[in-house]
Amino acid sequence: MSHYKPYPAYRDSGVEWIGQVPEHWKKMPFKRVASICNGHDYKEVENADGAYPVIGSGGEFARASDFMFDGESVLLGRKGTIDKPLYINGPFWAVDTMFYTKIADNAFPKFVYYNALTIPFGLYSTNTALPSMAGEDLSSHVIAAPDFEEQKAIATGVDRETTRIDALIAKKTRFIELLKEKRQALITHAVTKGLDTNVPMRDSKSEWIGEVPEHWRVCSLGYLSRISTGGTPDRKNDSYWNGEIPWVKTGEINYKIISDTEERITDAGLSNSATFIAEPGTILMAMYGMGVTRGRVAVLGIPASFNQACAAISCSSGVHNWYVFYCLCAAYRFIRDLGNEASQVNLNLEIVSKIKVPVPPLLEQEEIEKHLVAQLQKLDAIEQRVSNSISLIKERRSAFITAAVTGQIDLRESA
Repeated sequence: MSHYKPYPAYRDSGVEWIGQVPEHWKKMPFKRVASICNGHDYKEVENADGAYPVIGSGGEFARASDFMFDGESVLLGRKGTIDKPLYINGPFWAVDTMFYTKIADNAFPKFVYYNALTIPFGLYSTNTALPSMAGEDLSSHVIAAPDFEEQKAIATGVDRETTRIDALIAKKTRFIELLKEKRQALITHAVTKGLDTNVPMRDSKSEWIGEVPEHWRVCSLGYLSRISTGGTPDRKNDSYWNGEIPWVKTGEINYKIISDTEERITDAGLSNSATFIAEPGTILMAMYGMGVTRGRVAVLGIPASFNQACAAISCSSGVHNWYVFYCLCAAYRFIRDLGNEASQVNLNLEIVSKIKVPVPPLLEQEEIEKHLVAQLQKLDAIEQRVSNSISLIKERRSAFITAAVTGQIDLRESA
């Protein structure tokens, strides 16, 4: 933002979160630029083939046969996710957990949207388990704004700069996706083909494995390990929860070493449910989940219990747990598809136990593990650097928008 100049003169706005503003800008309540309107339940208009989007806090999630507003509008969360304003241009239906706005004639819609991104939602949110916003609070929220033409110039300048920034973020995000694809290919090749390119190969007779070195075995996971599932203590019994025993849910299974858990149970919760404590080194597989969760694996780094949606895989002495972990990482898409056969959405212990795993001699397993650790550390380091740069760019994007709509920088000549 260093190449943007400030305005010639400023004055104190008298509002803590705004600070100094250009001296010709006017202070006003948000309702002067946008009228706050309530969204409505969409069930009566929901239609998969409907012509109009149903908008929630995350954007469009359904279609509707009718619309409640047509035009440019800024949508704000009323319950749940309240700090993610949306800009919509066209006919839409807003759900009852959202507010939509009717933009005033003296306001430029995109300026109102960018200004809404700077609202200190934490000051207005109700102090409850489900964050909520009151329309009256949003309406009375104080902003500073110039005339219509200057609003338009500012919004145009922000559009141009954020488009450039978003393109850079998209490019870096795509690079991370390519790194993940490379990671998957690296693991798959190592655990199915080995490290020696000169050994004779044979058909494994397994769809996901393909050819394997001739001297390798191919065994079912149930033959190589003991597989168990866990349980959930009664949620209604407070004495079972908030104890010292880590308790894993499927959402925490994400190709990592699990060193802590979101929830913990008590000794009473452990003894009065189907769960048990698995030892460090145990592989956990998520058996349930409609999204990307089902089929994921992780390794316990601590003794922990787990719920019934997890399969605990304790390997025998004939295989290394980390080698099996990498095999299951490689087989992820194949495993997910197993959960879709005959309308079976979830996996179960029988399905998991039948998964085929290529098994080289122990010495080769160790060599493969060492090779993958070294290569994956390099990829992880690159991915972390790119992720950090994306976070920094997003922070700068947010800071630029704030500077523009509060008059810290002058975009009039850039439009």
